[in-house]
Amino acid sequence: MTITNEQVARHGFLRQLYADSYYPDHVVDKGKEILLRLCGRIEAEQPSDLAALYALTHAATEEFNLLQAEFEAAGSDIETVAREEIAEDFWRVAQAYGFEGADVEELIATRDW
Repeated sequence: MTITNEQVARHGFLRQLYADSYYPDHVVDKGKEILLRLCGRIEAEQPSDLAALYALTHAATEEFNLLQAEFEAAGSDIETVAREEIAEDFWRVAQAYGFEGADVEELIATRDW
């Protein structure tokens, strides 16, 4: 998948998680893939309003919900640091695609982590 948004293409997703050995890279890689797929969906579907964007981010959040089990199996967890890093990256994606009014809590409202 080729991301055309330069701001997103240059962004180092989940950087803080990669920098901390508590989070296994192979699981963090899957989280990064979720975020990149979200970007691809935004570019393909071009949501016209926040409601449409939230539908896409909620689907991506559901993928992170499923990833929680993989973090746990690897002796890790989506805890405070990870939650904040993931939420910040969702917010950065929204901003990069012009959704300045996006609410970070609504972007990830379907989370169970």
